[in-house]
Amino acid sequence: MFDATPLLRVYARLRSEGLKRQNYVEAQEKLLFTLLKRAENTEFGRHYDFPSIKSVSEYQKRVPLRTYDDFWNEWWKDKFPRLKNVTWPGLIKRFVISSGTTTGITKYIPFTPGILRANTKAGLDLFTFHLTNRPKSRILGGKNFMLLGSAQVTEEAPGVTSADLSDTMIQNLPFWARLYYFPRGKLYGIKDWEERINTLAPAALKEDIRLFSGVPSWMLVFINKLKEIRPESGGRLKQLFPNLEMLVHGGVKFDPYKKVFSEMLEGSRAELREVYPASEGFIAIQDRGHGEGLRLLMDHNVFYEFVPLEELRSDNPTRHTVKEIEPGINYAVVMTTAAGLWSYVIGDTVKFVETTPPRLIVTGRTSYMLSAFGEHVIEEELQKALSSVAAELNNNITDFSAGALYPSDSSELGRHIFIIEFSRPLQSEDDLKEAASIIDRELKKLNDDYQAHRADGYGMDSPVLVQAAPGAFAAWMKKRGKAGGQNKVPRVINSQELLSDLLSFVEKYNSRHDGR
Repeated sequence: MFDATPLLRVYARLRSEGLKRQNYVEAQEKLLFTLLKRAENTEFGRHYDFPSIKSVSEYQKRVPLRTYDDFWNEWWKDKFPRLKNVTWPGLIKRFVISSGTTTGITKYIPFTPGILRANTKAGLDLFTFHLTNRPKSRILGGKNFMLLGSAQVTEEAPGVTSADLSDTMIQNLPFWARLYYFPRGKLYGIKDWEERINTLAPAALKEDIRLFSGVPSWMLVFINKLKEIRPESGGRLKQLFPNLEMLVHGGVKFDPYKKVFSEMLEGSRAELREVYPASEGFIAIQDRGHGEGLRLLMDHNVFYEFVPLEELRSDNPTRHTVKEIEPGINYAVVMTTAAGLWSYVIGDTVKFVETTPPRLIVTGRTSYMLSAFGEHVIEEELQKALSSVAAELNNNITDFSAGALYPSDSSELGRHIFIIEFSRPLQSEDDLKEAASIIDRELKKLNDDYQAHRADGYGMDSPVLVQAAPGAFAAWMKKRGKAGGQNKVPRVINSQELLSDLLSFVEKYNSRHDGR
């Protein structure tokens, strides 16, 4: 096949030089006023008198923060699915569907040509950063394998459709990118996740894969299938895809997967590169070494605000632009986009490791907090505690969820429960107790409120651990209709109904697969 890497290298050089010169504060302010101008004649724009807004601070005073539920109930619900000139000019012809990770409620996020162009530009930025770090790359000398969803498009009304983000982007790939994309044709159209994996695995081994991307948990499932086909490979990507240059991951915190992926990449020349796409817009890409933060994308039709997490639910939260952000603070991400989202709280939290230019790490979800008893444990702390478990037990954690067990009577204390799937199942009750003890110890170190609630059995009992047999989480997600693609296992389950469903499923699954 034609290797277009030299042409891509020319683009990457020009783009890299442009980014070095970029005044990102000016770019963001200019973008906001471009968006305001575009939407001034929409119902939303007239309601807030967009033409009279002359500064960022004036915009922030006039347009309040909103969640998806706010937009849905106040602006979209009555007219859905035909949103015409409501919060964005023209008819919204495509909605990206996004299931709430903790609640399971489907969200319909407006998706416009402006967001499509921005996401395509972000894909080129991914290649730009790779070529900057690997000048001798031949990334387009083979295929780019994206382990995403399948072609499932729903017609919501004549001329209006919905699909998940991966489907939407694949269906709208530039013509030149289609030449290098895998899977294509009938392989792409397989809807059943298990059938898809079983069909794609042998097909992928026949291809010259240069880039492999997906959600880490589903990538592991796929690599294990490759290992079944070629057991002599030991699951090493060097043997499976010898010309692999880049392994792209995103969607979930990578720390629990780092050890197992490092083992799989042993001997490979491929680099890890993290991306931060959201249904609402493409936010950031790792532009340097792994673990050095993701560079915020400033000219991709998204205007950003950042609200300190502890202020998010206050009456008058502080709304920082890229001009005012500080490193080390846990911020809720707020976006204004070229799809009619205005000061929209997307539900993610980040911390900046640098501010010039802004580089961030994703710390979790605004809803991913275990605080059933006032302990205020955030996802970042859970991830660190689980990473300690994996390191001290010399094991890998494939997936996990955490929730709260409430006392059944006044003589009991509430506690946390962790459902964990290890790559090598723990063999005894003592091992399970040790893992739970490590979690408890680490959370006490990381969180003063947790420490206070655990002190002398004051407010919480010690956590308990339920081990899920290998494959349990993937099977549970499949049962819920959320296998593969961008679907993610919820790290914190605040819904008691959803938690009970998982525990019941794991108990039955374990009984059939010798789980503990």
